[in-house]
Amino acid sequence: MDGDTLYSIGELARRTGLTVKAIRFYSDRGIVTPAGRTPAGYRRYGPDAIARLALVRTLRELGLGLDTIRRVTDREVTLGEVAAEHAAALDVQISILRLRRAVLMTAAATREPTIEEMERMHRLATLSEDQRRRLVDDFLDVVFEDRHGREHVAAYAAARRSMTPELSGSPSEEQVAAWVELAELSLDAGFRAGVRSLVDDHAADLPDAPATPPRPDVVAVTRELVAAAVTSGIGPDSPQADPVVERLTSACARAVGRPDDPTLHAWLLHRLETANDPRRERYFDLLAVINGWPPPEPLAPMLDWSVQALRIRTTR
Repeated sequence: MDGDTLYSIGELARRTGLTVKAIRFYSDRGIVTPAGRTPAGYRRYGPDAIARLALVRTLRELGLGLDTIRRVTDREVTLGEVAAEHAAALDVQISILRLRRAVLMTAAATREPTIEEMERMHRLATLSEDQRRRLVDDFLDVVFEDRHGREHVAAYAAARRSMTPELSGSPSEEQVAAWVELAELSLDAGFRAGVRSLVDDHAADLPDAPATPPRPDVVAVTRELVAAAVTSGIGPDSPQADPVVERLTSACARAVGRPDDPTLHAWLLHRLETANDPRRERYFDLLAVINGWPPPEPLAPMLDWSVQALRIRTTR
């Protein structure tokens, strides 16, 4: 290309794909300057204007503002520096959009949410890290604090950690939506009372001094012993369920140091009915999403089976 060739705005428009109006606008802003003028006063541009306008067009399509583009074209900053700054700004915007979409998706999954519910969802989604921590600590304080003797502090500290959500600095939409639902669940007075009751029941099963090895929780014992019966399709009211229930009550009696008698059977039925709260299972499902853990094994099928089997046999 001849370095002395000059182009009119119309010719630049044809070569760059920009409109005449856009090129005139960039020229008026000093982003691309004319190399000269015709005797009639029309602007003429050198060959470098084509490359400059191509850069301007690319940067504009990437969302950069005119002031930033001028700094690049005037070589005040490098393209790499601008790209890094803009990428960081986009990360913030993406995070905000994820939060907004998560709130809207959560609202869409709720039957006819009220304005107050929408506001609460948005507030929970936009809490700072410190605010999220305080909300979670308040819930776990209600569940665990000042409930048990010093000899079991370590065990309950571990249980508390296992129930603590840790939302990352750049969560996915799914994680944000899970956080909003979990936060609402943790604020529910009925759910708080139910989880606290479970912890108290478990504490009542513990010996005065820590056992070595530690005693298993009866819910964990139930899951282990009943899973095979549920998987194989044995009905809780069938004769084939009798030996399963016998093994279950015997193992739970050993776990809590009580005789395997009708009183224990009634007690175990109550414990498993209390534990069989779908909100509890939902909490741990949401916790796994937030923390990036594998999804927990569903507990409800084993608890449903055990409750039915025990109820049938305690009323005979």
